[in-house]
Amino acid sequence: MDSGNKIDLLMAVHSHQPDGNFEWVFAEAYEKSYLPFLRMLYGHPNIKASLHYSGCLLEWIIGKHPEFIKMLKEMVGRGQIEMLSGGYYEPILSLIPERDILGQIKLMNEKIEKLTGYRPSGVWLTERVWEPALIKPLARAGIKFTIVDDWHFTYVSQKPDDLTGYYVTEDEGEKLFIFPGSEKLRYTMPFRLPHETIDYMRHSRDKGLKSRIYADDGEKYGIWPGTFKWVYEERWLENFMNALDAESGWIKTTTFPEYIKENGPTDRIYLTCASYREMMKWSGGYFKNFLIKYPESNSMQKKMLYVSARVAKAKSKKAQEYLYKGQCNCAYWHGVFGGLYLNHLRSAVYSNLIKAEKEIDAINHRDPNWLSIDTTDLDCDSHDEVILSNSKLGLDVAPYRGGSLFETDFKPLALNLTNTLMRRKEHYHEKVLEKSKPGAGESEEGIVSIHDIDKGKYAALLADVSYDWYRKVSLLDHFLREGATLKDFAASKFGEAGDFLNGEYKYRIEKPAKPKAVVLRMARDGNYSGAPGDIYRVRMEKTINLKANSSAVEIDYKIINLDSRECSPWFGVEFNYSLKDPHLNRIGEVHDMRNININDQWYGVRIDFEFSRPTSMWYFPVETISESESGLERTYQELSLLFHWKFKLAPKDSWGIKIHKNIKIEG
Repeated sequence: MDSGNKIDLLMAVHSHQPDGNFEWVFAEAYEKSYLPFLRMLYGHPNIKASLHYSGCLLEWIIGKHPEFIKMLKEMVGRGQIEMLSGGYYEPILSLIPERDILGQIKLMNEKIEKLTGYRPSGVWLTERVWEPALIKPLARAGIKFTIVDDWHFTYVSQKPDDLTGYYVTEDEGEKLFIFPGSEKLRYTMPFRLPHETIDYMRHSRDKGLKSRIYADDGEKYGIWPGTFKWVYEERWLENFMNALDAESGWIKTTTFPEYIKENGPTDRIYLTCASYREMMKWSGGYFKNFLIKYPESNSMQKKMLYVSARVAKAKSKKAQEYLYKGQCNCAYWHGVFGGLYLNHLRSAVYSNLIKAEKEIDAINHRDPNWLSIDTTDLDCDSHDEVILSNSKLGLDVAPYRGGSLFETDFKPLALNLTNTLMRRKEHYHEKVLEKSKPGAGESEEGIVSIHDIDKGKYAALLADVSYDWYRKVSLLDHFLREGATLKDFAASKFGEAGDFLNGEYKYRIEKPAKPKAVVLRMARDGNYSGAPGDIYRVRMEKTINLKANSSAVEIDYKIINLDSRECSPWFGVEFNYSLKDPHLNRIGEVHDMRNININDQWYGVRIDFEFSRPTSMWYFPVETISESESGLERTYQELSLLFHWKFKLAPKDSWGIKIHKNIKIEG
């Protein structure tokens, strides 16, 4: 046992599973991580820790394992455990409005107090995403402290190895205490033998530091690759806690409120926007860059803000609950975890937001035959989108972006059918294709962290990967070059012959009295290339007609030859749906059809297409290659359909097609 000065060790462990995750994931995480970790801590009553469980996870545990809550309450009662608050459904706080920050923290505080009798004074900051603008809402929520990484401090010229205790920051006089979590400890616990953590604590004490802070995910203790065997079967956690007990003469485990009570702040600090080191790399230096890198993420986040404003106006508790669930962070970004790439997590976000809107619609509309049409800059790019809605459907259209349909909400199932994702080149694709390093993933005295796992063995997955150069939504207007093939189209290498795909369409809205419907008319004059060197001028007109209390949409196309020469276009309309039809789960084509239906057995939904003239169709499944906890994964994202026609147009002549689309609950 060491003699002399002591040092405090503050440990915060955060556990979370996102709303919408599979039941078996919750169950496995509980059995392999959350339960054995708490049991081990329970058996060492002199070791104190701060624990955080997201509301999504807490609700599952309450319903499935009330005995876990009983044990947690006992440990809180004996002063061993401090409970940390946070946004109830684990949002990135800087992505949601202040009113929702306050509401989510209030909900979490009330739940923790009800379950354990403890009133939290600190928050777990989701993904440690810090912005100075959070100071005031956190202070106004009654929060005294939060925890970030020591990496945050490097941006204001602080050295991680010199950080200790907590620092006070403020905004317009509203104060908040900030504890710097140690990256060094994040990589030794539990990945290195216990003595390395003890040695680091000794080194810190000998430097004269008063404390070290550890803050990281509970899933590292049993769920991350190789950790269950290492942490429990090979007894890392037991050995570590035994070591803390043995060194208790100079290492004192304590909670954050106790440390604040016994010690003043180390200094004053003003931190810039930051997160932990790995997140800064994934995001390109600032978390909100994910909204730039992934327009699909931006669409979700801006939809959430739009719904939040509606919820605040309607003041519906049920709608607010759905909104909060729709703010769960995991689907909004991507790093080493699947996140945004996981279709079911994005679907859960949209489902909750649609349910929130349905609650609001029930308040605002007594007549089921209601219709609405709204123009708003939904994605905050200074261009208006058009939102058409009735009791069955919600259609979000971007006239300035090819007149595309980027969200299709089927309200009976609270399902966004256009929950799609582009295939894009990620930085780790290049890394995987590099030659694998000899001995990567091996360690003599521990196991590798998830961030250091070698993924070179997954190079075969990238052998035939394709990347998209446009967003995979619906009502995408193509002019195909002569000789284009289905295989080219599936690989996104078909060569666009027109300027309509991402071009701006002029639009006007009609609200005829009979039949009761809303009509969006869009038009664009543009060019397409025929034979090499031949440029033709054409006008594209397309109309979306939505009737009251109907799940059917009428889409009319008209192409007019503005040129003085005859032209022979090859025109196609692309639809992408986050559905999986087992009969269409391959690359294929159909010719001379008048109707086709898409059946998804997972969601129980069916889309019927009818065409006014014979139609050809190319179809293929869209799959992405993304990084996950265990390596690279091939993930199904959507079904891509291209309906296409070849025809001739004399000067000033026109050609048209009517597409009837009806969405139904199947089975």
